[in-house]
Amino acid sequence: MDQTVTLNEPAACGTTAAPPCTLVIFGAAGDLTKRLLMPALYNLAGAGLLAEGFKILGVDHNDNSDEGLRQDLTATMESFTRDATSEFHADHIDPKAWGFVRDRIHFLKGDFADPAAYAALKGKVAGSAVFYLAVAARFFGPIVEHLGQAGLLEQADGAFRRVVIEKPFGSDLASAKALNARILKQADESQFYRIDHFLGKETVQSIMALRFANGMLEPIWRREYVDHVQITAAETIGVEERGGFYEPTGALRDMVPNHLFQLLCMVAMEPPNSFDAEAVRGEKAKVAEAVRPIAPEDAVRGQYVAGTETGVAVVGYREEPHVAKDSNTETYVALKLQIENWRWAGVPFYLRTGKRMTDRLTEIAIHFKPPPFHLFRESAVTELAPNVMRLTIDPEQGSSTVLNVKRPGPQMALGRVDTRFRYADFFTEAPNVGYETLLYDCMVGDATLFQRADNIEAGWAAVDPLLTAWKSAGVEDYAAGTDGPKGAEDLLARDGRRWLPLDGSS
Repeated sequence: MDQTVTLNEPAACGTTAAPPCTLVIFGAAGDLTKRLLMPALYNLAGAGLLAEGFKILGVDHNDNSDEGLRQDLTATMESFTRDATSEFHADHIDPKAWGFVRDRIHFLKGDFADPAAYAALKGKVAGSAVFYLAVAARFFGPIVEHLGQAGLLEQADGAFRRVVIEKPFGSDLASAKALNARILKQADESQFYRIDHFLGKETVQSIMALRFANGMLEPIWRREYVDHVQITAAETIGVEERGGFYEPTGALRDMVPNHLFQLLCMVAMEPPNSFDAEAVRGEKAKVAEAVRPIAPEDAVRGQYVAGTETGVAVVGYREEPHVAKDSNTETYVALKLQIENWRWAGVPFYLRTGKRMTDRLTEIAIHFKPPPFHLFRESAVTELAPNVMRLTIDPEQGSSTVLNVKRPGPQMALGRVDTRFRYADFFTEAPNVGYETLLYDCMVGDATLFQRADNIEAGWAAVDPLLTAWKSAGVEDYAAGTDGPKGAEDLLARDGRRWLPLDGSS
């Protein structure tokens, strides 16, 4: 795919460039900076969404220089054009767009724990600034404290100071509360942007438009008409070189209280009174707070063993690098949860996520209650296919709905049809690695797609009983390249339901 961008053309729909600011990236030499932040900034530059006064200051403890960092990042960007697995799909790098970003890159050597580094940083940052913590979670609290103590979070003369914090935000409810308390001593809640890259995906953002801009949907988006909801985030990749991170984390901490709960909140929230950030985040927080703490009997944890992925033999989790041979870490989680509010009372939400699955798929599937069958009791119709609306987020973006229609012929016979919508069929999608919208929103001060402290803590509160129970629980094996452990099938089967296949069929 030819990903040519045209520098500084007016953005679509009247979008204007973000106000000038300095983007300070802690962890400038890290994988996140190279793989996602730089491609996102390149795309924003090509769309004309970065101001002439925009600057980048990379902070890292390794030796480097302005020109050295520019050369390193340029080489990485060029390597993406030869890497089919990269999230940045391009045949070449547009020199004008990358030149705009490259010329604004500067470097500061500094130890994240050294107050002298922040004194030097203060001398280089004037006016508005966004501090992006692209670092390991153990540095979040110390960096924010040092920024606060150095006066770098003070906002004056119309200039803003904001902090972007990556996940994982805490490892359980207690640690999340402690981290929130720690950072909120240094600045106001409005200055913190807790990022979840799932919310940068176009289909996730369009859930609100789908629900609230179509009068035929919102009246049936409730317990009277919905039988259950399935939310899936399946990956075909294994842990591979990330064993050191994954061993103490596991699938539950890595995916559920953040990514999957964000999808849950988007699909289950009440209509906000506006699209103001606080109105939207307030409704999402209400959903998270209404989730009943998940009982161990409503959860399944699995771990992949050796199997076959797309025809290639792959090793089990315990054979991956940096993983203990007797590891009890889960690579798969399936949950049944209830939202205890008026709209969703009695409607089960089933969540699943795992590595080394049959197919890569992230989607939300709304299963509607079946219509009465009695009208067809004397016809050739033997069953009615359930109406299912699937909101596909990855790898394709779009939606599909299963409907029953009459087959041609003299008898009343029904056929099942899928009505499908794919973004690519109707819209020209701008180049995107998932961080463009999030970076732009942070620079313009729109926190709609970022998590608030109460939302974070509510997510951890729902899964905390599982974290405690699973300290002494085992894991169920599932072969790599399959849909997961049998226990996940049983979780739905006991309710008379089944998971949708991961290959997109029904």
